[in-house]
Amino acid sequence: MLGKTTRLITKGLTLQRKQRRAPMCDFERIRYELKPCDIILVEGRSRVSEVIKVITQSPWSHAALYIGRLHDIEDSEIREQVKQHCDCSPDSQLLVESELGMGTVIRPITVYEKEHLRICRPRGLKYQDAQQIINYAISRVGVEYDVRQIFDLARFLFPWRLLPRRWRSSLFAKGAGPTTKTVCSTMIAEAFNNVQFPILPLVKTNTADGRVQLFRRNPKLCAPRDFDYSPYFKIIKYPFIDYSHHASYRLLPWHGNIPLDNEEADLYLTPGESENSLVAIADNEIALPPKKPKGNPH
Repeated sequence: MLGKTTRLITKGLTLQRKQRRAPMCDFERIRYELKPCDIILVEGRSRVSEVIKVITQSPWSHAALYIGRLHDIEDSEIREQVKQHCDCSPDSQLLVESELGMGTVIRPITVYEKEHLRICRPRGLKYQDAQQIINYAISRVGVEYDVRQIFDLARFLFPWRLLPRRWRSSLFAKGAGPTTKTVCSTMIAEAFNNVQFPILPLVKTNTADGRVQLFRRNPKLCAPRDFDYSPYFKIIKYPFIDYSHHASYRLLPWHGNIPLDNEEADLYLTPGESENSLVAIADNEIALPPKKPKGNPH
């Protein structure tokens, strides 16, 4: 009975909204540019993704670690582990990720072909450290989500004012313990902590001698946005339409007669509406106050 209830809740939380009609990024370019140990941020479309976005105040609801192709993994035993967990061709580009309802798994990057993605690349990461990170992530494959976390997420979807304070989800609270151990970014943060690579460390200065010390953040509190904000990761974007390939952004295809549906019309302007708004701005320019005449203050 409990297992059936858990599956139903998980199914509801992972239910996907419809995909965008037009992609936000150039997936083929992203695939081409990826390097092992890049972190892929995903703007998810499920109900649990919306919860994470609200909690973290970020559009990025999921993070996955890119481990490359099979030949990119140096350790032959680790390669065999990958083959056991993922039925893939030698040329498949693979991710390790922790997902609600699946646990920690290896999947091809093609599962995110239609999603909005961003690459976060660790700056100056050494090859051997990259291999250690990949090995650690693969060693976590098969780790399941805590059942408590599923109920925490379900409970969090209820309006807070309808629940007593003691019933509110402590999923993302500091010191929540095992309830947050399987948040998608935790496994990745642990892997980078394993080689002492910083994400968002606390920096403190010793007042006595002026020495600086870094403190690694608790990986259980790591969120996808932390990789986006971290100064130790390079952010790489490949928009679906890249104006750098045009003579000017003014030559982008802003004009046309493609209609918007009702939902899109609430969020976007048609070419005619855009022109009218620009005219209105021009007609209502803010007048600056006249300058005071210069004169003798006495």
